[in-house]
Amino acid sequence: MNNIANFDFKNKKTLIRVDFNVPLGENNKVTDTSRIIAAIPTIKRVISSGGIAILISHLGRPKGKKNLRYSLSNIQKDLEKLLHKSVAFIDDCIGSKVERFIYKQTAGSVILLENLRFYNQEESGDLEFAKKLSRLADVYINDAFGTAHRLHASNSVIPQFFKHKFFGLLMQDEVLNLEKTLKTPTKPFTAIIGGAKISSKIEVVLALIDKVDNLIIGGGMAFTFIKARGGAIGNSIYEEDKIDLANKIIQKAENKGVNIILPSDSINSSKFGDDGDIQISHIEKIESNYMGLDIGPESIKIFSNVIQNSKTIIWNGPMGVFEIELFSEGTRQIALSVAKATSEGAYSLVGGGDSVAAIKKFNLESSVSYISTGGGAMIEYLEGKKLPAIEAML
Repeated sequence: MNNIANFDFKNKKTLIRVDFNVPLGENNKVTDTSRIIAAIPTIKRVISSGGIAILISHLGRPKGKKNLRYSLSNIQKDLEKLLHKSVAFIDDCIGSKVERFIYKQTAGSVILLENLRFYNQEESGDLEFAKKLSRLADVYINDAFGTAHRLHASNSVIPQFFKHKFFGLLMQDEVLNLEKTLKTPTKPFTAIIGGAKISSKIEVVLALIDKVDNLIIGGGMAFTFIKARGGAIGNSIYEEDKIDLANKIIQKAENKGVNIILPSDSINSSKFGDDGDIQISHIEKIESNYMGLDIGPESIKIFSNVIQNSKTIIWNGPMGVFEIELFSEGTRQIALSVAKATSEGAYSLVGGGDSVAAIKKFNLESSVSYISTGGGAMIEYLEGKKLPAIEAML
């Protein structure tokens, strides 16, 4: 990877593609600054050596229209607070007005441009839009791993216009940690895959079977596997059209000598929410008017035992509907188990929006080895796919 460690940014206008797609709450206030924090080291590296940092990002899905809800001006104060420095904001990202604004800035300045997705050309990977962005700077840095799987103008098309182009410090960390996990894992290697649907994780599950020793499957997607085995799953979520695939995955794992560990029991409710009747049952014996919303205590014990005996751990996806307190215990216990294994010398990588949200909810961010900022990008990397934004820089 071309990295920024030894480059002299003095008086160089440097366009940095960051991932400031952060959650906004009431009054458009940032509710989680993690992605902003992750970009700070690269920004500081540029301005500390006398460069001008020009930050570009998307925020939300404004669908090519200006919308104050998705304006990057909403994150300006948080960015200033984290940088301990004033940040100049301009309400556009291309054009002569922006070019004049940047021209007036001095060495060490930080400029935040408006949301790239206010232009449809960003998501369509438009060449002319990328060219207009490139006119703003002398140097290009991609530090947005979260969008590396997208063929967009600001990450996958723009590099061709720069002689000096680099990966940022965050992008380097993301790729190096994923490479370490996939290519040189210390055995036993365990993947924990959860979430609602098997359809969104098919490729990653199939790819991981070729690499791991243990594959723990939890969350709603587990019920498709239980149904495939002939179990009674009541009203639990499952995908009828993926039952044959679930059987093939089980068969492939057996052929490869990989242990697939499914839940053995389930916390069930008569309705989705926190006001239904609750019961615990064997996962293959859920009553017809109940749905499984979390793994049960026996499953927690089995999963935790596998995790404790692992030396490399990947976790993507919760074990149940952890947003509802009644059904958060399974995810919490798995998070604690991953943290405990890490404290005892295992390497753990956590990625995917819900898994990261769970780690944060249970205040365990500092108790795992690495938290990936890119859910979709991480999944595609684990699947073995080439990421357009990385390929464009090579």
